[in-house]
Amino acid sequence: MADPSSYRPKPGQIPDSPGVYKFRDEHRRVIYVGKAKNLRQRLANYFQDLAGLHPRTRTMVTTAASVEWTVVSTEVEALQLEYSWIKEFDPRFNVKYRDDKSYPYLAVTLNEEFPRVQVMRGAKKKGVRYFGPYGHAWAIRETVDLMLRVFPVRTCSAGVFKNAERTGRPCLLGYIGKCSAPCVGRVTPKEHRDLAGDFCDFMAGRTGTYIRRLEKDMTQAAEDMEYERAARLRDDAEALRRAMEKSAVVLADATDADLIAVAEDELEAAVQIFHVRGGRVRGQRGWVTDKVEAVDTAGLVEHALQQLYGEESGDSVPKEVLVPALPEDPEAVSQWLADRRGSQVSLRIPQRGDKKDLMVTVQRNAQQALGLHKTKRASDLTTRSRALEEIAEALGLGSAPLRVECFDISHLQGDDVVASMVVFEDGLARKSEYRRFQIKGFEGQDDVRSMHEVIGRRFRRYLQEKERTGEWEDSPAPTGPVPASAPSVPGTAEPGSAREEPRDEPREDDGRPKRFAYPPQLVVVDGGQPQVAAAKRALDELGIDDIAVCGLAKRLEEVWLPDDDDPVVLPRSSEGLYLLQRIRDEAHRFAITYQRAKRAKRIRSSPLDDVPGLGDTRKQALIKHFGSVKKLRQATIDEICEVPGIGRRTAESVAVAFAAAAPAAPAVNTATGEIIEEDDGGSRT
Repeated sequence: MADPSSYRPKPGQIPDSPGVYKFRDEHRRVIYVGKAKNLRQRLANYFQDLAGLHPRTRTMVTTAASVEWTVVSTEVEALQLEYSWIKEFDPRFNVKYRDDKSYPYLAVTLNEEFPRVQVMRGAKKKGVRYFGPYGHAWAIRETVDLMLRVFPVRTCSAGVFKNAERTGRPCLLGYIGKCSAPCVGRVTPKEHRDLAGDFCDFMAGRTGTYIRRLEKDMTQAAEDMEYERAARLRDDAEALRRAMEKSAVVLADATDADLIAVAEDELEAAVQIFHVRGGRVRGQRGWVTDKVEAVDTAGLVEHALQQLYGEESGDSVPKEVLVPALPEDPEAVSQWLADRRGSQVSLRIPQRGDKKDLMVTVQRNAQQALGLHKTKRASDLTTRSRALEEIAEALGLGSAPLRVECFDISHLQGDDVVASMVVFEDGLARKSEYRRFQIKGFEGQDDVRSMHEVIGRRFRRYLQEKERTGEWEDSPAPTGPVPASAPSVPGTAEPGSAREEPRDEPREDDGRPKRFAYPPQLVVVDGGQPQVAAAKRALDELGIDDIAVCGLAKRLEEVWLPDDDDPVVLPRSSEGLYLLQRIRDEAHRFAITYQRAKRAKRIRSSPLDDVPGLGDTRKQALIKHFGSVKKLRQATIDEICEVPGIGRRTAESVAVAFAAAAPAAPAVNTATGEIIEEDDGGSRT
């Protein structure tokens, strides 16, 4: 590990002009490439105190052994040179998107004497016109099959074409009218090239001209009583319409645009791109990348633009590029795109209308792509085993933690404080064992105290189960206080979560699996040193010393251990860190879902809920009789007794409940400033 000060250039040596810089390791391999408007200011950021650097940046500068730079004239040149060097050197610390060469394209080989329409993958070739990419090759073949009725362009391979030339007989497509058969001279090379040009124009979005031409010719043929020709032209027009319908209209103004969306977490990012031509989605692609450098959404967008358009030119670069965040220097990137297209390119964030709505769809696809990637990664047995082994090694555990429980605290400004417990067994979520808690030991906001309470309640229940089943007879008694017999608030499995079949589990008398009966090998808390210390203290108070505890701090993804002043920093590429992060995120999701549901239920509550013996039917009868809760509150006991099914004792209870719940002042919606009225259902709106 190198000391950055050993290769730091003197301030006077670094120019203050635009340029591109390279960090090299001790073997002279390029490990990072970056660009800057001002090289002196940018490079100075890498040579500050290591404690102030992002962990990924800190790893890069300590791996490097030298830095060098190249001065350029403009920011646009810097962008171009950065892209060239990233492609050339493939630096390990630069964000690299997964290659998209597997995506199929519809290609027209205009570089041949007789252009051919075909499905192509791999690197793009000069002189070939590409359309797409498409999600599946069969989607291309279906589209081509419909269009060959109108544009009978050659689709055969070079071998089939030469064989037809030699024998003087066309292939089957030539006989059925789906190929103009240039191989046997039915059309000249120029006529066939014109057909290929019309095919490309139609695929590029200029569809109206050809359909109108076919309809005009059809009408003329019908007037000339050439009914067979008119029927064939009708079918041709219908085939083109069906080909168009395969791409739904998403932008009414026939826009040519690419929409880029990014979904990310601390370790990975997914990018999705929709290619819209003529107002229709003509293609879609996406990548998932590891965030090997400290980069935000704007940086990810800039890298995606370089990946997309670094080797494109002309119409392959659209007139408009819509992104979720602008790059650091949007003017330079826009100029770079304009240079590649040959005309102006608009780079912006959609603010309203159809384009913003479509961007939401692209963003949803990016989120799903990232989730699917994580699911596939988590489902791999080898990967899960490696992750558990890495966690055991990093935390100094004797064996892999086959059962991990994670706890998180959630609240809204100190109100509705709740906690969650999620369980992962063998690296997979076991939702039937999820539990949730209400914090009842105190009022207000104190995450550390809340964590202490939840850990204590969870493992007090574990000791109670152990005592009830007599397991203490075969194991040493705890050295801490005897478990309290006061009941704690049990959690419940998440509504709608999938339940697994129990595997020879000890069961309660009613046949259900025992709650909190199984101890984990590892307890993970969402937080840093204070939360870890609280969890460890709760276990010590109960005399439990065989369960490991750690915390995962979200800001820098550091793993904290009890009594350690410094965190454990797992490598960014570590499967163990990925698993811990996924467990922590699941605990956070489960906690915040419960907190929101609890808050919503409290807001919807009514004084009628506190009236003993008053069910939903009689509540609705009261509301229906008086018309609203407000009028019911103002009613006398005698007036309430007039409602069918309501006796005097119930009426008195209703009046007492409203009197006890009477607000001292009107409730106000803090977001809008409106007075909150009560609707007919008894809830505040």
